Amino acid sequence: FWLISPFRYNRSGVEPVMGCVTPEQYDAFMKTVPRFENLIVQDGIFFFKFYLDIGREMQLKRFHDRRHDPLKIWKLSPMDIAALTKWDDYTAKRDRMLKETNTDEAPWHVVRNNDKRRGRLEAIRHVLRAIHYKDKDEAAIGTIDEEIVLPVDRYLDKGGELESH
Repeated sequence: FWLISPFRYNRSGVEPVMGCVTPEQYDAFMKTVPRFENLIVQDGIFFFKFYLDIGREMQLKRFHDRRHDPLKIWKLSPMDIAALTKWDDYTAKRDRMLKETNTDEAPWHVVRNNDKRRGRLEAIRHVLRAIHYKDKDEAAIGTIDEEIVLPVDRYLDKGGELESH
């Protein structure tokens, strides 16, 4: 079995930044996550956590596209608009989440996702290379682009701000 994290990490980012949880609730969540994920891994389940990262410019472009496209406007919420001025707060919470919930059993990988298609393909490639299955063809899977899928430590060492890709 394999699993992409069942947690909705909103509790570690959106909710504290927007004032939807108390500091005690936030701290309890941050302590619970690694313990819970470790229990899942101990049951023999492959556990994958991907943080899909986009740059500030790309976020603004996507918001603009949503605002002006009648087929996408439903994706833009008042919370999104309110969040625009809180980039630094979100960045601090993201970094804490990545540091405190990154474990050997359930590590984070950051996917540079300015190009959605490329980011998704690289995440899929990462999963396919990580698991063992009958008739696995590594040549067909290809090599992971290490500038798109990064271990969390490498991402944080670079300050979480990588050039556009």
